[in-house]
Amino acid sequence: MSGASIGIFDSGVGGLSVWRQVVHHLPHERLIYLADQAHVPYGQRSASEIQAFCHTIAEQLLALECKAIVVACNTASAVALEPLRRALPGVPILGLEPAVKPAVSLTRSGVVGVMATPATFQGELYRATVGRWAGDVQVVEQVCIGLADLVEQGELEGKRCDASLRQFLEPMLAAGADTIVLGCTHYPFVIETIRRLVGPSLAVLDPAPAVARHLGAVLEARGLLQVGGEPPQHAFFTTGDPQAFDRALARLVGATCRSLPLAWCNGRLEAR
Repeated sequence: MSGASIGIFDSGVGGLSVWRQVVHHLPHERLIYLADQAHVPYGQRSASEIQAFCHTIAEQLLALECKAIVVACNTASAVALEPLRRALPGVPILGLEPAVKPAVSLTRSGVVGVMATPATFQGELYRATVGRWAGDVQVVEQVCIGLADLVEQGELEGKRCDASLRQFLEPMLAAGADTIVLGCTHYPFVIETIRRLVGPSLAVLDPAPAVARHLGAVLEARGLLQVGGEPPQHAFFTTGDPQAFDRALARLVGATCRSLPLAWCNGRLEAR
């Protein structure tokens, strides 16, 4: 079972920021990545829609014999992680939560900014995280409508990207934030642009490395960790345009391969 794959999914290309960290920290593991680009972005969809999408995707990944699943999407984690765990109790299922805890430990001003989607901010996971760790620190929530779309389109820099980021960053900076949490897996792909705009004195936190390390610990504890063997061959699936996704793979993580297309049909995923 240790030689089975790890399934990673997101609504689009954002979860590749998690994928690249898992590749880095767990180099012997074979990964299957599924991008539900037919429904991207999840951030403005209802909780019931997202939960239905996630359950079907998880079942698809299990049909591909995945030994563990990573919900590489903050929005999906916020509203669907616990329902997935209840539905599939025998499967290690990891998700993402905004890095509020490390941000609280880093801040000097006592103000932390969080960039995320509306669904992430409305989810129980986010509220529980803030309630557990924020304490007396002020948390400034910044909804970033359209930012994930820019990443999907490959606009990681340039005038339109800069203008979009400035309108999201300015309210947090005006409130005195000295630490910014990236609460969507798409956002690490513009982290260098954010750092250029805010300057070196602000900390910008990407939770993906911590997720990859935690995944390794979970697999090791369950005897599922792959510790050697031939270099793994990773697989990619998309419910969108496979050629466009392949271009994004090359651009964002340097992977050159052909992704496999899936289609939604009456609430199920089928090869096409």
